[in-house]
Amino acid sequence: MNKFWCFLLFIFTVNSFANDNFAINGKVKTEQGKPLAGVDITVGDKKVTTSHDGTFLIKAKVADSYQVVLSHANYFSSVQTFSHFELVQASKNIRNISDITLVKKAKQRVMLAFGGDVMMGRRFYKPYFGDEILIHPDNKTADSRAIVSHIKPYMSIADYAAVNLETQIADKKPAERAPKSVTFYSQPEILDALSWAGIDYVSLGNNHTYDYMDSGLHSTLKFLADSKLAYSGAGINEKSALKAHQQKIKNNTFAMLGYVGWEGSANPTQTANNAHGGAAYGSMENMLSSVKKQVAKNNITIVQYHGSQEYANNPTGVTEQRLKSSLDAGAALAIAHHPHVTQGLELYNNKLIAYSMGNFIFDQNFSATQHSFILYVWLDGEKFHRAEIVPIYVKGYKPTPATGMHRYTVMKRLKTLSKIRNTDIGQSGGHGVITLKSAVLEGEHKENQATQLLFGSNERVASLYELPWQQPITQVVLPNNEVRYRLGINLINDSNFETFNLFDSPERGWLFDRASTSINDFGASGKHSLAIQVKPTEDNVFGMQSFRRVYKASSAMTLKAKFKAQAAVKVNFYWQGRKKRQKLFDAFKNGKKHLIGTVDVTPNNQWQNVEIEFNSPRVGYKSYRVLAQAVLENGEEVTLNIDDFSLIEWQTAYSKQLKPNRFNSESTQASYLGVDRMISQPITLKH
Repeated sequence: MNKFWCFLLFIFTVNSFANDNFAINGKVKTEQGKPLAGVDITVGDKKVTTSHDGTFLIKAKVADSYQVVLSHANYFSSVQTFSHFELVQASKNIRNISDITLVKKAKQRVMLAFGGDVMMGRRFYKPYFGDEILIHPDNKTADSRAIVSHIKPYMSIADYAAVNLETQIADKKPAERAPKSVTFYSQPEILDALSWAGIDYVSLGNNHTYDYMDSGLHSTLKFLADSKLAYSGAGINEKSALKAHQQKIKNNTFAMLGYVGWEGSANPTQTANNAHGGAAYGSMENMLSSVKKQVAKNNITIVQYHGSQEYANNPTGVTEQRLKSSLDAGAALAIAHHPHVTQGLELYNNKLIAYSMGNFIFDQNFSATQHSFILYVWLDGEKFHRAEIVPIYVKGYKPTPATGMHRYTVMKRLKTLSKIRNTDIGQSGGHGVITLKSAVLEGEHKENQATQLLFGSNERVASLYELPWQQPITQVVLPNNEVRYRLGINLINDSNFETFNLFDSPERGWLFDRASTSINDFGASGKHSLAIQVKPTEDNVFGMQSFRRVYKASSAMTLKAKFKAQAAVKVNFYWQGRKKRQKLFDAFKNGKKHLIGTVDVTPNNQWQNVEIEFNSPRVGYKSYRVLAQAVLENGEEVTLNIDDFSLIEWQTAYSKQLKPNRFNSESTQASYLGVDRMISQPITLKH
């Protein structure tokens, strides 16, 4: 571990654009809720110390986001990120940022950090759609480090950090290739980048460890042996694959075990046996045997498991049983991955299970896979003490701190899916927290805050992103008996463009002409919007770059956007689908565009709201996307400003119920509320 990061960090990343000062204040406290004095707070070249009541006030130059460093010798480090937009909203009492709780150091206490699936091959070198290349052949080391630069502070502060390395390592494409549709290999520089970022260990127990069979496996093991990274979960035979990595941390020996949950249908299998190498097969028998072997040695045993179904909300029964049985056999902690999306966490007999970490460093370019998290776990010996969830947004294939709507999306999902498993997630600053008390839910949530939800002119749909993620909506108070409401989820990432330019990582989720598009310093709902130069001789198409891979067939949808232009522009909206078994680029090129509707944007200095209802494809499709085409009315080039471009999938039907259905796990993640008629009075949301 990089000992440079031995101070406490509370981080907001800075991109300066003005010289005006902005006051940042907060409060730091202990786990017992007592104020923590003497914490050094640094923003840029400014520094203050928390007072006797744990509070601080520091003035920084106005920026899109802020980096604040907190240090205290007796407490573990922490990293947090907030955008300027979030803090401004908080100052209006729309969102309350909670106090920051720090964990005290103790003799046996160890801080572990975990990330999800990692690879740096494929589109990192050859991106789709003419996007920026992330790793250049003549600059691989520096470019690979740049990919992890924004999460280096987060991983480096832990005593020990681990990820799932879902790729083989080779300096050129291996000769042998497994008979499967998708195979990965990454250049050796990925190992340097991970080590540089503060990661200590990688699990190889996954379904891509044997993608190029023995030649790729031997190459991977060779490069790992030459690196600073430890590993387990794969080997040249079954015995070596099931072998644990043992690591001394603060005078305790930890055993790290990794497994993949299925053998694979190809011949040879992806799992190791006496005839060939591969990943460790995580059968119940293998897992219990190897866990018990380490427990018998008094080693603190950590299980990492690769299983369940891709893009699912919850683990399979096989995954759940194997993980719980491993904990019953004496393992201290269970971390799982493979679905590429996050799943809930559970405190099971006072031991923590993370059912899916989601992606961490990955080149999947559809929006469902881009929200994930870092998990901190503090153990006192083998006993669980505390966990902290750091929301992450995989922006342009790079892991970055999740702010604004991305924080809301990550944390709402995790809180909802964890609560189903009787595990509540509390709050510390912008992070989620799980303690032993989290497993005992105290009955019904009591409302302690109310928010007035206003609808603008010609609007029947309003955003919920400014609500606090940690407080579920408990009541919807309608202005009269005629109005009905419904709750929905936005399927387009960064639809308000507030994080578009953050963290030196281009947003790859949007389709538009790069040369004629820019980000404005004004917006309909925030500080930014998209500006597209509409030309009379071009297609002027914008919208979703990739197909929405995960969608529910035959859902009620609303396409919502706001426009502003100085000349008349006609906008045609379409949905385009990718049929089952259709090749991706054939769908991009030849997929039929179905007209959703057309609107006329009139010349005006005011934002014009657009809301168009349609239904998602019912049968025959595996994914779809929405596109818009701007057509000039007078033939002269014009700037079309766009904001709040959202695709809302409604999770409930219209209702007058005072209390939303809390048993619908997707509706409790709602980011939009719609009404069935125009209203001038606000709706009161209690939470």
